Amino acid sequence: MTQIKIRDIKIFLTEPDNIRLVTVKIETSEPGLYGIGDATFTQRPTAVATAIEDYLKPFLIGKIVNDIEDIWQTSYVSSYWRNGPVLNNALSGIDQALWDIKGKMANMPVYDLLGGRAREAAAVYVHASGSNVNEVEDQVHAFIEKGFHYIRVQMATEGLTSNYGSQKKIQNITDTKAFTGPKWITSWIPDESDSDLIVAHPSGIFEPKPYIRSAIKLFEHLRNTVGWDFEMLHDVHERIPPILGVWFAKEVEKYQLFFLEDLFSPEDNEYFRMVRNQCSTPIAMGELWNNPHEVIPMIKDRLIDFIRIHISQIGGITPAKKISAMGELFNVRTAWHGPGDTSPVGHAANLNLDLNNYNFGIQEYAIPSDRTREMFPGFPEVRDGYMWSNGKPGLGIDLNEKIAKKFPFKVRAYGGAWGPARRGDGSMVKP
Repeated sequence: MTQIKIRDIKIFLTEPDNIRLVTVKIETSEPGLYGIGDATFTQRPTAVATAIEDYLKPFLIGKIVNDIEDIWQTSYVSSYWRNGPVLNNALSGIDQALWDIKGKMANMPVYDLLGGRAREAAAVYVHASGSNVNEVEDQVHAFIEKGFHYIRVQMATEGLTSNYGSQKKIQNITDTKAFTGPKWITSWIPDESDSDLIVAHPSGIFEPKPYIRSAIKLFEHLRNTVGWDFEMLHDVHERIPPILGVWFAKEVEKYQLFFLEDLFSPEDNEYFRMVRNQCSTPIAMGELWNNPHEVIPMIKDRLIDFIRIHISQIGGITPAKKISAMGELFNVRTAWHGPGDTSPVGHAANLNLDLNNYNFGIQEYAIPSDRTREMFPGFPEVRDGYMWSNGKPGLGIDLNEKIAKKFPFKVRAYGGAWGPARRGDGSMVKP
């Protein structure tokens, strides 16, 4: 029996909607048989492309496509030093494309290769945000009317210029601007107002206690106006000192959040023990983890309730299915990272895992534009608050290469890096 081998590996760098995406295509020795995978590290996409083109491609040409586990393990150690967002995203693109190929060879969706469905569709959550409580409330009502039950809520903090979920260019920063926190004395905030370049994430001033008071005000308002018949989520995005995070988790317990996300940075994982010992607020964590072994103690010690890993950051479907299996043993659910920079291919990979994993919890969903849907035919359909598979072999999604080539990367401020958020004294705030 002739073995099907990797014949070529291509990388597509495209930007349909102001988010830089990296898609990998593996062509095989079988005419017409190929697979695609997501390798998007949107802050450093060309570094990922170089890692694939210059290092993984020469290493993998001629390998047997069926041997996904061996390809993953040997590629993982092929640079000797392992992990990190560049190498793991590069490996993810390869891994997802190989699972896509295997599904096509078997004429079944990837979730069937993994053991079949544990559910018919995957519940998703969407993002509601605004400058004040009324704007957020309006968005929440609009999403509920569209059938969504799980809604992440974020609000700009009055008097501050840098808030996760608030995407505004910064201008006219002065120490006389009205605010609720300490006096601003920093001059290290760039003026982004006149720039025609895309700002990946705005710079600005952030102070923890005004933010915490603002978030609690939002939760109180939404429970009093919208009520309790929807699941509310919130993302701290690692921006507050750990001891304040412990206090915040205790304070929001009464609002019954579905989960509180990224309460601490990965460097402060031990603080989750303090949270677990003091309150029952459900905790989600993981999008910045890129070493699969970082999650082991968090699951084993039941310090988190939801695994928020960005699967391309850990190397693709192969490690993700192992982590989810471990989570099931400890009753820790999955909530794979799924914003716009996951890419449509990444969403399709997430969905195949969601349908198969018994311990699935929730799936983040970034609503795509018509252009993105056209570029990636087969983008999973969302209706009634659930994401549905189309049942096609492999990942169930494809790339229209002609359209992708029409939208090359645009020039960006700071080369695409996140602008730094700072305290009023100028010290950096972790994103």
